[in-house]
Amino acid sequence: VQLQASGGGLVQPGGSLRLSCTASGFTLDLYGIGWFRQAPGKEREEVLCIDSRHTTRYYIDSVKGRFTISRDNAKRTVYLQMNGLKPEDTAVYYCATQEGPSCYAQFDLWGQGTLVTVSS
Repeated sequence: VQLQASGGGLVQPGGSLRLSCTASGFTLDLYGIGWFRQAPGKEREEVLCIDSRHTTRYYIDSVKGRFTISRDNAKRTVYLQMNGLKPEDTAVYYCATQEGPSCYAQFDLWGQGTLVTVSS
């Protein structure tokens, strides 16, 4: 039972990336899935989450209008589409499952992160 985040890389300011979070050993259908990030020298912060009904919860305002989250339960994958990237978005991005279907419980299963670097 694990999650694997992928899709990170180096991108110029204003560019886009799509991250994937894929589950193995279980299905995502019944869980809320969140994305977190940790920038160098900073604490990890919650970014956004999608619940089992495909409703998005944003935890920080700075990504609204730029980041969107979606899920494909058949592929056991949740996506984070990041547009209009800024240098301050540089971080290791992690995905995690909620204990249940919402985005208001505890996160209890974490994947390995994927590094996103926004730089010219």
